[in-house]
Amino acid sequence: MILEIITPDKTIFSGTASLVQLPGIDGLFEILNNHAPLISVLKKGKVKIKNDKDQIEFFEINGGVVEVLKNKILILAE
Repeated sequence: MILEIITPDKTIFSGTASLVQLPGIDGLFEILNNHAPLISVLKKGKVKIKNDKDQIEFFEINGGVVEVLKNKILILAE
């Protein structure tokens, strides 16, 4: 999947991922390959990314929104 994490100041991640875990307002949820289309509100927390080499990265966000469409994930974060 293609993943972009964008803040008002800069792009903090742009690349591929096999798993993305997000802090939704109702709890954590994960997005895997071929996920159904989705738009959701995010709360403050950590975004967990597992890249194609099975390395895990974390990014702290203060909330935002996520859009999932056709194996592309766009996170607009604060």
